[in-house]
Amino acid sequence: MMKSNTQLQQDVLQELEYEPSVDAAHIGVTAKDGIVGLTGNVKSYAEKYAAVHAAERVAGVKAVTDEMKVDLPALHVRNDEDIARAVLNALQWDVWVPNDRIKVKVDSGWITLEGEVDYKYQQTAAENAVRNLTGVKGVSNLITIKLPAVVPSEVKAKIDSALRRAAEVDAAHIKVNVVNDKVILHGRVSSWAERQEAERAAWSAPGVKVVEDDLVIAA
Repeated sequence: MMKSNTQLQQDVLQELEYEPSVDAAHIGVTAKDGIVGLTGNVKSYAEKYAAVHAAERVAGVKAVTDEMKVDLPALHVRNDEDIARAVLNALQWDVWVPNDRIKVKVDSGWITLEGEVDYKYQQTAAENAVRNLTGVKGVSNLITIKLPAVVPSEVKAKIDSALRRAAEVDAAHIKVNVVNDKVILHGRVSSWAERQEAERAAWSAPGVKVVEDDLVIAA
């Protein structure tokens, strides 16, 4: 049964209030046809990120629009040089990040990551490593993935197998198409979490550069 807009709004608000890393009192929530909008001010980029993902966890949410602004407390304000130094240290200390292949730019608290890595998890790890640093207002992850030569049929077989193994995914309702280095997911899932797990399985196959997620979230 599909939730009403009011019920979905209330569920998201309650999830934000339940999430300990988020101050829900300063976040506004709208809901219409499964699309949730978040507005208001947060005290860090980490809180902004946590709020979006808290909303995505709620059953019935199909998409989240993020209009929240990061308003740093005076105690957390850092100049770009300090942030850049912290970013470089964080990348160096993360075992999943090939930090020698990543370039960093910081502009008014906004971090831009560039470079080329071998796997999607390395691209994600680089962003995860810097997201929670003090003074950060946003992160643009422009890191690209270096691709080995791949056979589309082999990539599809590996992804199909991974989906069948995943406890959180009903593989029977998901179809996988592979065109060169692009994976296209079709079908339906029951939640945002299941959709994310299907994406993760697709990204984990070697040689995948793009994952087009056309999965529909249906009750």
